[in-house]
Amino acid sequence: MRRIKRRYLAVEVECKQLPADREFIDAVWASITKLYGEVGASLTGLTLIDYDAERKFAVVRVSLVALDILKASLAAITSIAGKEAAVHVLTVSGTIKALHNKTE
Repeated sequence: MRRIKRRYLAVEVECKQLPADREFIDAVWASITKLYGEVGASLTGLTLIDYDAERKFAVVRVSLVALDILKASLAAITSIAGKEAAVHVLTVSGTIKALHNKTE
């Protein structure tokens, strides 16, 4: 059995009002489903690892094969919970430790 390779993305949420973690991940899932359908969404293995609403910062885990799917879906987000928003990928890493070292 092969090991699933994953990547961790540090993302910045640009929004006037602070969205909750559930609202953020729902917007990401909606964007993936809208662009790639249920099959594309099932490939991602998407997990929200960390979400800091005050810093407007999130860490998301995705499978390596769906990295480009997630990047495109994050770029396509224009609103979160009905409020205008944008999501920017800051950095991508293979481990959480390296990701935190890159973002600090």
